[in-house]
Parts: sequence; C-alpha cells; structure tokens
Amino acid sequence: MKQDFRQLIVWQKAMTLVTDIYLATQSFPGDERFGLTSQLRRSADSVPSNIAEGQGRLTLGEFRQFLGHAKGSLCEVETQLLIAQNLGYLPEPYHYWITCTRSPASSTAS
Repeated sequence: MKQDFRQLIVWQKAMTLVTDIYLATQSFPGDERFGLTSQLRRSADSVPSNIAEGQGRLTLGEFRQFLGHAKGSLCEVETQLLIAQNLGYLPEPYHYWITCTRSPASSTAS
C-alpha cells in the first residue's frame, strides 16, 4: 500500500517551513503585501503541495517529477528570503535558521 503523504518526513518539514515563512512575513511592510510577501508565501506553499501531489500520482517517475517542482519552489523561497534580507525585512540569522535548519532540503530532499 502506498504511503500517505502526511507520513513523509520531507512533507512534514515542508509544512514547518510554510508556517515559519508565514510568521516571518507578518512583519514585512504593508506595501509588500501583494509583492514579496505574497510571492514568498506562494512559493513556500508550493513545496509541500508538490510533494503531496507527487505522492498521489500513480508512478515513481511522476513522484520524482513533482519532487523536482518542490525543489524548484524551495530555490524560489531561498532567493526571496535573500531579497527580504537585502531589503532589511529579515535579519540574517533568521534567514539562516529558516534555510539551513528548517528547510526540507536541509537533510531529506537533496
């Protein structure tokens, strides 16, 4: 029987990352609500969503394809976090903490 996506450690870590991103972006300036805040949240949302969708597909090849999409979204998140850091919206230690310790790729998806 196929494993439920909620049991995948990489999906669980991705869900934690999404929560961290939402909490971090709460303090972004209001004029970024439809810009960087929205884009960062959508990119983060895509990581566990793609993992779940891939797990729900019929073949291992499809699952791998969606893991690739998730990894691409994770790269978007990291880039957007660097932009937020450069703009002074996110302190460097927090960026490091999110990308290096909370990211699904930090130990599981790479």
